[in-house]
Formats: sequence, structure tokens, C-alpha cells
Amino acid sequence: MPNLPVLLHDGEQLASFTAAAGALCVLPVVAVAVFARNPRRRRDARETLAILLRRRDR
Repeated sequence: MPNLPVLLHDGEQLASFTAAAGALCVLPVVAVAVFARNPRRRRDARETLAILLRRRDR
């Protein structure tokens, strides 16, 4: 039982790292979806965002 606080702390660090990595992966797609001059490229980026950020309501 004395290892429980250490495990919880490590789990929190892993969760925060995973969330930050996910945000860094989505950020360039968001930038393209907003700032691209080509309408087709903007549309493709928005479709990609819809796939990446779809909700899983189960």
C-alpha cells in the first residue's frame, strides 16, 4: 500500500503527457482548417478534425 501515492502520481503524469501530445497532434490540423487559403484544403482539414475529435457516446 505504500506504493499507491507513487503510482497515482505516475498515472497523473502519464495522463497529462498523453493529453499534451494529443493536443500537439491536433494543433497543426486546426491551424490549416482556419488559415488555409485553398477551400479544398480547409474542407479536408475540417473533415480530419471531425474524425480526430469525434465523440464516443456509449
